[in-house]
Amino acid sequence: MRTSTATDPDVPPAELPPPLPEPAREELRLEVVLGALSDPLRLRIVRKLLLEREAYDHPCGWFGLNRPKSSLTHHFKALREAGILRQRQYGLERRSRVRTEDLDACFPGLLDLVAAWPPQTS
Repeated sequence: MRTSTATDPDVPPAELPPPLPEPAREELRLEVVLGALSDPLRLRIVRKLLLEREAYDHPCGWFGLNRPKSSLTHHFKALREAGILRQRQYGLERRSRVRTEDLDACFPGLLDLVAAWPPQTS
């Protein structure tokens, strides 16, 4: 088993809290995933994780979103329940990462489209 390094974002740290409830790979449904990604804010969250990740998972503050915490909690939960994100609880903080292996296996090319999406800046 490989160990985590700051330069390898796909290798989990040695000791992780368990993931929060999420659908298994075989339960992922394209219409649910696309429904979750249909919200521009959620699409931005996933794109940022795909393009700018530097560590295994990130807290909500890392995204720099100017939204109420309750709103962000709702969006992150929708992404997790759709099977797009894996979240873990670190004390009072939840950290997220994209389930790239699962999504690539079920929906080849989808994450490439998300990464290539040019978000509006307005």
